[in-house]
Amino acid sequence: MVTKRIYELAREMGLESRHVLATAQGLGLPVTTASSGLDQGDAEALRSILLPEEEETPEASETLDTEADEVSDEDYAEPEPPEEVSVTLAEGVSVREMARALNQPVGDLVRELLSRGYMAAGAAPVPTEAIEPIALLYGVKVEVVPDADEVIEEVKPLVKPKRVFDEDPSTLAGRPPVVTVMGHVDHGKTTLLDAIRNANVVAGEAGGITQHIGAYQAEVEERPITFIDTPGHAAFTAMRARGAEVTDIVVLVVAADDGVMPQTIEAISHTQAAGVSMIVAINKMDVDNADPVRVRAMLTEHGVITEELGGEVVSVELSATTGDGLDNLLEMIDLVAQVSEFKANPKAPASGVVIESHLDRGLGPVATVIIQRGTLKRGDSLVAGMVSGRARSLTDHTGRRVQSAGPSMPILISGWTSVPAAGDLFEVVKNDRVARSMASERVDEVRSKTLVVPSARERLGQLLERLRSQEQTELLLIIKADADGSVEAIREAVGRIAREGGRVNVVHSAVGGINENDITLADATGAVVVGFNVRPDPNARRAAAAVGVEVLTYSIIYELLDDIEQLLVGRLAPTIEETLVGVAEVRAIFRVPRLGAVAGCYVTEGRIMRDTKARVVRNGSVVYDGQLASLRRFQDDVREVVAGYECGIGLERFRDVKEGDVIETYRVDEIAAT
Repeated sequence: MVTKRIYELAREMGLESRHVLATAQGLGLPVTTASSGLDQGDAEALRSILLPEEEETPEASETLDTEADEVSDEDYAEPEPPEEVSVTLAEGVSVREMARALNQPVGDLVRELLSRGYMAAGAAPVPTEAIEPIALLYGVKVEVVPDADEVIEEVKPLVKPKRVFDEDPSTLAGRPPVVTVMGHVDHGKTTLLDAIRNANVVAGEAGGITQHIGAYQAEVEERPITFIDTPGHAAFTAMRARGAEVTDIVVLVVAADDGVMPQTIEAISHTQAAGVSMIVAINKMDVDNADPVRVRAMLTEHGVITEELGGEVVSVELSATTGDGLDNLLEMIDLVAQVSEFKANPKAPASGVVIESHLDRGLGPVATVIIQRGTLKRGDSLVAGMVSGRARSLTDHTGRRVQSAGPSMPILISGWTSVPAAGDLFEVVKNDRVARSMASERVDEVRSKTLVVPSARERLGQLLERLRSQEQTELLLIIKADADGSVEAIREAVGRIAREGGRVNVVHSAVGGINENDITLADATGAVVVGFNVRPDPNARRAAAAVGVEVLTYSIIYELLDDIEQLLVGRLAPTIEETLVGVAEVRAIFRVPRLGAVAGCYVTEGRIMRDTKARVVRNGSVVYDGQLASLRRFQDDVREVVAGYECGIGLERFRDVKEGDVIETYRVDEIAAT
């Protein structure tokens, strides 16, 4: 039974949680994070190693001294084993393997090695000179043979280290973690952020938090935590796509009554693709049908295994409405931050990321930034993307004017020449002239790039060339399909596709049409979007065209798998290219003699032409693919209807059209392989 958690034990001993965690992992104890639990025996063993002086009580010392006076030096000779037992061990044998050979607990061997001055974890090799003496203590004669063939297992770090600037480690200092909150709509992201912010307003502070600047700080035992107050994976991934790796920890909010929903799955995929730490906040524990056990079980289906189920992901039960569990969430964030040891150079010229920006009536163009490195001072010359400026005023999240701000601090800056774009990287430069020059150069650079934005076909060609030329490569996919069964079948099938030095990795998969979030994630990760019996919505089409993301759609699974296999080896067979001609929304259904059901439509894109193929898309999924049977405006048959006009559309052998459906017309052309 769990009686003590790592961080509780660390607090009792006055040590850092990360140090206690590392020692426990070195002993081979089953712990993964600072909130992992230990039983009474393991906790006491850990305590005796970390605080060995506590084991020697005054009474014990007196007893040992008395015995020492009575016993001669000859009595300290190594004891002879009552019955000779011999084993053969290789040089470099691990502590764990030696313990198994001697039939002794791993912890006992580790403690014996520590008493002899050797720091050896359970997976580390036993010093050669210590093997024989330790074995004799347990009555075992050992033969040590050279050149062990066994591979020593390495202890892997708990948290993947984040990328840091290339600078002298001696210049780095600890910084607060930066946290982003994600989750499904209505699961309580904004309520949670508001609750944390309101709970951390200092009593008596003039006006409390006077304005919303898009980020704020909370404190745990006087250690700050920065929250980005723009919840949602869209903003998170948009920043990543622009090179702004600002988030250290993601808090995934899941409602205890709803469980895992589509946007929850998207948030998980975006977090895993970014490689940042995740904490699950199971919210709405105050509702009658709250079921946190079900939530944790649902999360396992998407690769999120919480500590309660033997995994490494920290989970916290709370209610953002009542405030229950908020302190526990903050404490878990603080623990993850302590173990991860986030650092930055506070003395370098300041640089960071623009979180929000707008035009303020009194201050002019303003931007909220998170400082990632260095210290920003009032009066510094700045450049962010294509905008220059001078820090005329710095305002913190409480509304107070400050003279400087350090790493991970959110700050509102005024003094820009125009409004910077959210997600842009900013930096401090030597003077205003340099800032204006850099901004001007970036304007020219962006303008030249805008004129030559690669098409999706060109970008796919670049991908194929990379897959052909690199020996070790990976094809990233985002899979969307019309049903759960289709998603699972495709994931399983593409998982079996491989070549020497190459493999397929599914970044995200879900049921439903292809949306703008899928395109944003594909742009950030370099993935190809694959749809099975689903279509991209208008926003997704525009986004894909803007950034050159390839969207491949299929209605036959074997064709999909064949193309993925061809992609992985860097070539595509001669294929069919589809061109969207027009899109119309169904707004009414009419029953016409001899024609059956006719859809009253409004053309939203392109033009609807009589002699084209047509498909009906309902909630992102394709429910019909065939041919137009009729096209009318009022009582007249027409050949085409352009965007902005209404028309009546009849479809061949399809009468199940409904209001809200989308009719797409398209043509297909055979093209040669890239």
